[in-house]
Amino acid sequence: MNKSIGSLLIGLLVVLVVLSASMFTVDQRQNALVFQLGEVVSVKTKPGLYFKLPLVQNVRFFDTRILTLDSADPERFITSEKKNVLVDSFIKWRVIDARQFYVSVGGDETRAQIRLNQTVNDGLRAEFGKRTINEVVSGRREEIMNIIRTKADSDARKIGVQVVDVRIKRVDLPETVSENVYRRMEAERKQVANELRSTGAAEAEKIKADADKQKDVIVAEAYRDAQRVKGEGDAKASAVYAGAYGKNAEFYAFYRSMQAYRESFKSKSDVMVLDPSSDFFKYMKNPRAAGGQ
Repeated sequence: MNKSIGSLLIGLLVVLVVLSASMFTVDQRQNALVFQLGEVVSVKTKPGLYFKLPLVQNVRFFDTRILTLDSADPERFITSEKKNVLVDSFIKWRVIDARQFYVSVGGDETRAQIRLNQTVNDGLRAEFGKRTINEVVSGRREEIMNIIRTKADSDARKIGVQVVDVRIKRVDLPETVSENVYRRMEAERKQVANELRSTGAAEAEKIKADADKQKDVIVAEAYRDAQRVKGEGDAKASAVYAGAYGKNAEFYAFYRSMQAYRESFKSKSDVMVLDPSSDFFKYMKNPRAAGGQ
């Protein structure tokens, strides 16, 4: 009885081992290849539970998720202007045909990445060689990426791979070229600044000369107007004096003498040495001398 139970347990254990060796599960993120004696006999692309012949068949799984190939160092390319540029890019790719992927590169992701990198670099070299620095930096970058993605995807299909996207992260000039460009830009800016300073100085001198000219003109016109007004005033004063003199010459002479006396004896310290018979004292001797009155 004990021997029968032991044999039964051994049989059940063998069955479990055989069943576990006969079953495999395919995840939704994977494809599976079933091999028999080294040849691919089946491809499992849908997730689920599958069976295989134990000890005769084996299974290999391949990740079908989108993978990223990011270059470690920027690649150097030459533009149509014979200028070197450093390009940093990355590739998005995934396995879409596990059988072809295994046949072409042995299912090795590293080999697939090397081929994709070579294909993209060849495409970038060809496209950059047709365009100027301005076009590859900003003008037509999107167009270049679309062209490269299409070409790379067409070649990648031959190894069971799809190129989802190709992106150019940065386009830089080499350090030596950048320094030369910066120095040239600095020299150009300095030249423009000097030209602006020279132009500003010339305009300042022009404005100053024009202001000086206007000042001289205004002063001359003001002096002219002042002399004219003064002349007109003097003429009117002379006319008034002449009119007054014409009306009463003796009174005018008397008035002028009074003014002379006042101006002459304005201060007590004033001293005059004159002949007493001088006409200056005419009205002081005889205030009524005018007209014999």
